[in-house]
Amino acid sequence: MHRIKLSIIALLALVFIANAQQPKKLNASEIYDAIQKLNVLASVMYVAAHPDDENTRLIAYMANNLKARTAYLSLTRGDGGQNLIGPELRELLGIMRTQELLAARRVDGGEQLFSRANDFGFSKHPDETLSIWDKNQVLADVVWNIRQFKPDIIINRFDHRTPGTTHGHHTTSAMLSLEAFDLVNDNTVYPKQLEYTETWQPKRIFFNTSWWFYGSRENFEKADKSNMLNFDIGVYYANRGLSNNEIASIASSQHLCQGFGRLTQRGTQDEYIELLNGEPLDGTNNPFAGIDISWNRVKGGNAIGSILENVEENFNFKNPSAHLPELVRAYQMLQNIEDNHWKTIKSEELKSIIQASAGLYLEASANTPTTSKNETVQLRMELLNRSNSDIKLISYDLTALDNTVLKNISLSENNRINLTEEITIPESINYTSAYWLNTKSSLGMYTVDDQQLIGKPETPRAINVTFNLNIENVVIPITKPIVYRYSKPDKGELYRPFEIVPPVSAKLKDKVFIFENDKQKDIEVTITAGANDLNGYVQMDYPNDWSIYPDKQKINLAQKGESQTLVFTVIPPKNQSEGIIKPKVFIADKVYSKELVEIDYSHIPFQTVYLPSESKLVRLDIQKKGTNIGYIEGAGDVVPESLRQVGYNVTIIKPEQISTDNIRDFDAIVVGIRAYNILDELKFKQNDLFNYVESGGNLIVQYNTSRRIKVDNIAPYDLSLSRDRVTDENAEITILEPDHPLLNFPNKISERDFEGWVQERGLYFPNNWSKEFTPLLSANDKGESPKKGSLLIAKYGKGNYIYTGLSFFREFPAGVSGAYRLFANLLSAGKEDNPKTKLND
Repeated sequence: MHRIKLSIIALLALVFIANAQQPKKLNASEIYDAIQKLNVLASVMYVAAHPDDENTRLIAYMANNLKARTAYLSLTRGDGGQNLIGPELRELLGIMRTQELLAARRVDGGEQLFSRANDFGFSKHPDETLSIWDKNQVLADVVWNIRQFKPDIIINRFDHRTPGTTHGHHTTSAMLSLEAFDLVNDNTVYPKQLEYTETWQPKRIFFNTSWWFYGSRENFEKADKSNMLNFDIGVYYANRGLSNNEIASIASSQHLCQGFGRLTQRGTQDEYIELLNGEPLDGTNNPFAGIDISWNRVKGGNAIGSILENVEENFNFKNPSAHLPELVRAYQMLQNIEDNHWKTIKSEELKSIIQASAGLYLEASANTPTTSKNETVQLRMELLNRSNSDIKLISYDLTALDNTVLKNISLSENNRINLTEEITIPESINYTSAYWLNTKSSLGMYTVDDQQLIGKPETPRAINVTFNLNIENVVIPITKPIVYRYSKPDKGELYRPFEIVPPVSAKLKDKVFIFENDKQKDIEVTITAGANDLNGYVQMDYPNDWSIYPDKQKINLAQKGESQTLVFTVIPPKNQSEGIIKPKVFIADKVYSKELVEIDYSHIPFQTVYLPSESKLVRLDIQKKGTNIGYIEGAGDVVPESLRQVGYNVTIIKPEQISTDNIRDFDAIVVGIRAYNILDELKFKQNDLFNYVESGGNLIVQYNTSRRIKVDNIAPYDLSLSRDRVTDENAEITILEPDHPLLNFPNKISERDFEGWVQERGLYFPNNWSKEFTPLLSANDKGESPKKGSLLIAKYGKGNYIYTGLSFFREFPAGVSGAYRLFANLLSAGKEDNPKTKLND
């Protein structure tokens, strides 16, 4: 498990979700809050582009103060961002950020939705965004989510009227939301969706404006606010002991991989929304003006509302079970209304309230966290009625059983019932997986063929149990997913999702194998059993100009969870070459080629991800000089591992270990990405690093953001970081100093070395520097002026200080040959005249 330094706010968040895995149990105050929400039939959809774009203050206010059903539609899962707490990037980062969004929604009371858009990285303009995203598909997904969720109002996080002033994804989210507002009620638009849903027309669409969009607080004070509504989102909730903005801060702090842990805020704070389209405002401060959000909005709802309003007005905080007869009667009446949308939503809300009011504990736990198809699993079901109400278990239904299991057991007050069941996982059950990763994606879009999965934050759980309970003489089905509940001596009770996994997985040791010459290497592939008694063999798929032996190797795994590591010898070609290697496991008449990836952090549920098992083979034409490298780790990159692949001896240097004596013998020291943003200790170690350079050392500093720098001077000379970046990974590179040693020794760098780069050229380039620095490269995105700050070098004393915003941390895991060759030159700086150091030492 990754160890994360939690801020005070993150620790406070653990009070809300003491364990990210545990099912929520409502107390009396929370039951009352749920009943209040039950009596409001209003819906809000908040729309933006990424995880952490959402305004948790407004989501929390809508969900907890106005009691509206509130969803955040994030067009992407944030796959293109960085990771401050671990090594996961791209698809795995998207998994993490999806779970962080769900954790945030558990705190602020919202729901979470998505489109199929793939976060391909920073974009400077909607035109660029929509040249990579499939506009028709993303717009279809926005329409689909609106038709499914049926919001009364939509709130955009960003302004559709200012393209080019912010992230292109941001503006695009607002543009598509506004366009969808006019399309969702047209049955000729995306008509195939109507096989599963129906048209819908939200009443209003707003923009969540603020002074920031006006450039200053003074400008905003002067702005015409006649078309705006404002809310004091600092309202205090006495039943929670928290202000709305405190809840919002805790929710926002769930985005730990983006460094969003923060202090809570309290007190009066205004939020504004500007009407963009829809029915005019009526002069009140009510975003739902003119919309009946009571039970009267549905036919037959008046009688249900009368019952539930009486429960709310006379709620018994000491004994919520006293309301069970009324709650059950309302549930029974609700089943007869014609409006399927509200019937489905409010039935689930009522069942949760009924269960909590009765103190009804229902759980089905497996004896193992994972199993495979055709395997047998033991289930332990626990049922406990902690009220004096008459409750019986009539029967239960299990996904893996063909027939209903009849029981007819009375659940007497506080007497626990334990049941066991043995099930065999049928062949028809799908393996547990993130549905958007099941099919190969494009740069801009995930492929999802099942319309009913689109928008969902997760794949629905495959194995569930439905308890059919007689409560107050009414049969109420309550469905629970199968879980795995266990304990650890140092952590107590823990939960994990119960997962259906392939019988075997194959994992190559590294995602990229770099060959600096034509010498053979041994590579390891680890085969792990997901079922008992596995026998078969493993072969490799590989490029034609490479050789691998042996051709195949046998595996014999007796127990589930057992692993066997095989070693294959790989012989590269004589010349530079690239290709893909894939292990294939043959068991009986089936072939398996997936890798098991586990993501384990304390603030999100344990995640099991199966991805295609493949790695890149790269035969490099590379020379090196000086191999003893010190590395100061920053925010979760794999640069040290990548450098070791090409023969460097890399030592991780902790900030407290930095001293003139400890670091003087390194051929070069590399500072990891964003290290100066996250390591407070570096403010006391900067002089040691400068002294190292002055004495003849070679210091390479990778990109840092332009805000929250922990040191006064990031370089020995004046150097100002900016937000300049080049997002087009194919942008033309101009070599400004073709004769400079850094571009010629020990490898001759040319434009060819910038081919095949991924996601971007680089980010947060300096835009001002002193005369001591020499800029070596220039690049720019379309329509922009050249950016010359991507690679700077300055002589300082006897050594060299190098600052680079080039995205080596992305290029190395992708096996980009030119990135390795260029970085080898950075590490070799100053050694071209040193006869004591031989090439490839």
